[in-house]
Amino acid sequence: MNRRHAVAALLGVPSLPPLTLAASDPDRFWSRVRSEQFSLPDSRAFLNNGSLGVAPKPVLHAVKDYLERSAALTVPDLEYPRWGYETLDAHRQEVAGYLGCGKDQLAFTHNATEGLSIIASGFDLKEGDEVVMTDQEHGSGKAGWYMRRARHRIAVREVRIPVPAKDPGQLADLMISAIGPRTRVMLFSGIISGTGLVMPMKEICAAARSKGVIVAVDGAHVNGQIPCRIEDIGADLWVGSPHKWMFAPAGCGILWGRDEVMDRLWPSVVTSGWDAKEKKAARYMFVGTNNRALFEGMVAGVRFARSLGEDRIYARIHELARYVRRSAADAGFTTGLTPDDDRLYGALVSFELTGVNLDKFAALCRKRNIWIARGPRIRVSTHIHTRRKDIDLLFETLRESRA
Repeated sequence: MNRRHAVAALLGVPSLPPLTLAASDPDRFWSRVRSEQFSLPDSRAFLNNGSLGVAPKPVLHAVKDYLERSAALTVPDLEYPRWGYETLDAHRQEVAGYLGCGKDQLAFTHNATEGLSIIASGFDLKEGDEVVMTDQEHGSGKAGWYMRRARHRIAVREVRIPVPAKDPGQLADLMISAIGPRTRVMLFSGIISGTGLVMPMKEICAAARSKGVIVAVDGAHVNGQIPCRIEDIGADLWVGSPHKWMFAPAGCGILWGRDEVMDRLWPSVVTSGWDAKEKKAARYMFVGTNNRALFEGMVAGVRFARSLGEDRIYARIHELARYVRRSAADAGFTTGLTPDDDRLYGALVSFELTGVNLDKFAALCRKRNIWIARGPRIRVSTHIHTRRKDIDLLFETLRESRA
């Protein structure tokens, strides 16, 4: 037993099922992972990981352990049990290895919204300078730029993205052709929150940067859902929400940027050291006292993912998303919003409902403990704790809710 497993055992965290079981009986393997590694009750059909993920037991124990040690001041000598003034180099190094980026270009934030706000408020733009984004950006991605428009009279233009999209080339052409002579910044989501559409990130970033446009990618749904190395994408700036797909507790976010771009980006919340450019991305973490235990949890989430095998996770959650698509097609009263092209979705599938009594559906979901983003549009998020029977229950409930 290595040191990590020994510590986990002392904390009461069970070991993972043997990985050989994942190959011989994958459904049994993942069922054991859910029951042994998560606190989800058997009665809960949780299908909304895209809004807020579920932290596994090793993450919960890491947070609890650090809180208890900090309360007793048994953390290392002269180490304050906090972040907000510290660079947390060891933590950033480990997380950066998982994300595929350099530690010095990575900052921890509270969430993706904070990172998006830092970007939107941080650049010197003058009246008439233009920001281009898609018409399907999350509210947190749009709001900062629309505030700049109201305050500084910049121009904001939204590019209409077809639903469902046809192919990666179509999407790249739409975004690239939208760049005009006054375009200074482009923002787009790597994976669109509402539909699960995976954008052709590399192609868009390369073309925009070749035209001198700063490119920011909202990666809230990317890291942990599909294979991705941030530095390989070619963006200038990247934000993420580790609490969605990376098993982190709520209250963790990431902000990454190229050195030459971050040098131009004004911090939004400041304390001493805000202008210490030699600290690179770490200076965006100098925001005052915060709860470091959450980042102990984020590191534990990265270790949990690696112990399961990242490729194994990606394959499982995408397989379940395919099962959702087939179930929706078989139901006969849904219209797909997520593209058919396997390259264009990961573990988020969305569709519109026709002929369903939405009030009845909502009541049945509450009665049956189905947690999902619902309305006329349904978005199903599959993660490793998702069971086929959860998906079957959803579609059984939809059939019973037909008007």
